[in-house]
Amino acid sequence: MGVRFRLYGCERMRRERMIGECVVSFTSINLELETTIWVALEPRANLALNSSASDLLSLARSDSTGSTHSMQHGGVPELLLGLAYNGTTGRLSVEVVKGSHFRNLAMTRPPDTYVKLCLVSSSGQEISRSKTSIRRGQPNPLFKETFMFQVALFQLPDVSLMVSVYNKRSIKRKEMIGWFSLGLNSSGEEELAHWNDMRDVRGEQICRWHVLVES
Repeated sequence: MGVRFRLYGCERMRRERMIGECVVSFTSINLELETTIWVALEPRANLALNSSASDLLSLARSDSTGSTHSMQHGGVPELLLGLAYNGTTGRLSVEVVKGSHFRNLAMTRPPDTYVKLCLVSSSGQEISRSKTSIRRGQPNPLFKETFMFQVALFQLPDVSLMVSVYNKRSIKRKEMIGWFSLGLNSSGEEELAHWNDMRDVRGEQICRWHVLVES
């Protein structure tokens, strides 16, 4: 395990720009002593070029409730999602927090993105849908939008939440950057674990990063 430092520049309209990052492995320092060290930040432009499997494995992925930064290294598109469920009221709360490394296929400029949420029954029928507003020209957009879905406690094991990220190219044209699903038909183990943890804590919000499945 270790710790990753990221330096951000905060620009206008709540936009963040990552300047650089550094990963410090716990094996390289004595954790029993107070240590002061200089760390060299890897410029953002080099991160995607220098990424490798060893980079991804150098740190355990952070899945704690307080995790606010992606632990993926090397430009993998991800979305930070918060889930909470109140069994008494039957309200499923979904917070779309922020994205990381969003890009369009042309790679000419950062995409104009929005996130679509769709609650689906076990038979594949759409129960409800919502979507965020558009974030224009941001590879790491901050959404901070919360949506409520009404799901009875007995229905919770039989629904899936489909999460899709789209690049809005024009009024009538859009392209999917990626997707993932949670619940009954989860797209992966991390998505299933996030859903199950949400059910276990009973009302407390659980935030996790999810890697987008390419469309």
